[in-house]
Parts: sequence; C-alpha cells; structure tokens
Amino acid sequence: SAGMNGLAGPLHGLANQEVLLFLRSMQERVEAKGGAKTDEELETKLTEAIWDLLNEKRVVPGYGHAVLRKTDPRYTCQRDFCLRNFPEDPLFKFVNTMYKITPGILTEHGKTKNPWPNVDAHSGVLLQYYGLKESQYYTVLFGVSRCIGVLSALVWDRALGKPIERPKSITTEALAKKFNIA
Repeated sequence: SAGMNGLAGPLHGLANQEVLLFLRSMQERVEAKGGAKTDEELETKLTEAIWDLLNEKRVVPGYGHAVLRKTDPRYTCQRDFCLRNFPEDPLFKFVNTMYKITPGILTEHGKTKNPWPNVDAHSGVLLQYYGLKESQYYTVLFGVSRCIGVLSALVWDRALGKPIERPKSITTEALAKKFNIA
C-alpha cells in the first residue's frame, strides 16, 4: 500500500489522471470559444487555449520528460495503435490535435527544454476508450505494470544465472541471436 501511494504523485502515477483532467478543461476552453466543427477550427481554438494557459503561467501536462528529449516512444506506440483502431474517437482526435500543435507552441514559448509528449499525454485515452473510466485506479495499473516488468527481468536474470540488476531493453531478436535460435 505504501509503495503504491509512493507512486501517486502528479508527475508520476497520477500523471495520466492529471492529463485527463487537463484535456477535459481544454475541451471546455475550446467550447467556451464557440467550439470547433472542423479540424482546422479545432487547431486554431486549441492553439489559442494553449497560449492562454501558458500566459497564465501554467504548464501543459503530459509534455516533457525527465530523461527523453524527443517524443516518448511509448506515446508513439499508443498513438499508432489509436490511429489504426479508433481514429475517429473524439478524445483521441483531441489528443492527436494537441500532438500536432503543442510542441511548436512550447518551442516558440521558449521555457520548455523538452516540448515533446510523454506516455502520460496519451495513456488515459486508451484506458477511457476501453471502459476504464475510474481514473483513481490508474495508479494501481501503473504500479502493477511496473511489478510485471521487474518480475520478468528477475525471471530472465535467474534463467541466465545473473545477479539482480536494473534491466535493459532486450529484443527477442537479440535473444535469438545470443542463443543461436533461428
């Protein structure tokens, strides 16, 4: 319980919840500007809303990463999945429009070292689409996914006779090559 609660900060386990709240507030801002009937109109009104937010000295949740200086590959994977499977979902379309315009706005604003989206900018879209609307459980999912990753690394360490270590990303191709498996 303490470990799970330790993950529940606005920049960590609660981040995708914070992004969902942010997205809803941005949708409200666009609606307050008269709504958007076309993609171009959405881009224009969302651009205005993001600038309004930045001028209020607020941040754009889901953009930036402590380590990465490019679009988070997990974001890209989730975006590609949505483009293939539900490109017309209203929340995805909104997030996708954010992706098109926000890095440019943040770069122009000049106060952001990394203007690119991270995984939290997108993960809530998938959870919402597949019916997990209770965002207070997202931290639990975040924690369980971390446990599964650590456990799989531990299994590989034991199978390879290695001590416990921080796992690196290993592809199945690399493993097949290492063990001469076709």
